[in-house]
Amino acid sequence: MKALRFGRHAALAVVAAGALALTACGSDNATGTQNSAPASSGPKVTGTLTGVGATSQSAAMDAWKTGFSGANQGANVQYSPDGSGAGRKALLDGSAQFAGSDAYLKDDEYASSKAKCGPDGAINIPVYISPIAVAFNLPDVKELKLDADTLAKIFRGQITTWNDPAIAALNSGVTLPSLKITPVHRSDDSGTTTNFTQYLSAAASTVWTDKAGGLWPSSLKGENAKGTSGVVKTVTDTPGAIVYADDSAVSGKLGVASIKVGDTFVKPTADGAAKAVESGKAVAGRAQGDLSMTIDRKSTDATAYPLTLASYHIVCSTYKDQATVDLVKAFENYVVSDAGQQAASDAAKSAPLSKALQTKAQAAIAGIKVQG
Repeated sequence: MKALRFGRHAALAVVAAGALALTACGSDNATGTQNSAPASSGPKVTGTLTGVGATSQSAAMDAWKTGFSGANQGANVQYSPDGSGAGRKALLDGSAQFAGSDAYLKDDEYASSKAKCGPDGAINIPVYISPIAVAFNLPDVKELKLDADTLAKIFRGQITTWNDPAIAALNSGVTLPSLKITPVHRSDDSGTTTNFTQYLSAAASTVWTDKAGGLWPSSLKGENAKGTSGVVKTVTDTPGAIVYADDSAVSGKLGVASIKVGDTFVKPTADGAAKAVESGKAVAGRAQGDLSMTIDRKSTDATAYPLTLASYHIVCSTYKDQATVDLVKAFENYVVSDAGQQAASDAAKSAPLSKALQTKAQAAIAGIKVQG
């Protein structure tokens, strides 16, 4: 049986309804990675697991699918990278069995999840930690320093040329062109946008007056594109453009700015992202096992990069049958295992979960059960 590729939720829903009765005859190959690390030991599972969600996880997901299917020859994972908002919607309407999201469920989404996932609703499990890069296309400039206020003014359209005095003051000795700045943002409901606007709302509160969220403020101008690959391509094709995107998607293609943290300018790194998540605070009012967290966007600790996303797999706390429970638990246990985290790091430069967070994730996964 040939594995199918899906771009629409209707197709995903059809597959999800009958997938667990099937045995996969092959597995998807990873894109851009040779990693085929075996899954952690445990009972073998069969069937097809359907997910929808964040484009930031795409490279890691390719590696996870390969590693998991390699250790479970009758199992297959299908993932449609349609954006974090689309993933959460697909989980809530039942057309996907898990969602990938760069933002945890909102309070109203958590309440809605109880209709499909039982009285404890869905749980958010961090699986992928990555810094968000501020990337730019300036042919003769590769190094750039920006602080939160200046970055907010750029994306609000208040700073419109690269040689603006505010940018020049932060970049002594750099010859900045009188080139028009073209801010680029996501057109879809994006967890990366949520994290970026959370940072601006906290660190540049006097400039960024719009509410943080996954949809870009409609009052602001600029170019837009769908998905991580869409915005990166737009910036690559547009001299003078600037964008926020998962660091793994821009490395080597564009210039990456250093962001001011305290009194220091720092570039995005996996270590800095891991430190930011490690010091995050749990979100109150969620089910036992839920690991959603908030990151300190105003941190002055230069070792903790504040413009970081903790990307989640959102799963139900209960499913209707044991076969689905077994498949979800087996896949998620692989994803958070040492082998799974190393596969993601190799493919996408993500930061592996800390041992403490890994232990919490494994405990959360162990609690998934059949609806009773």
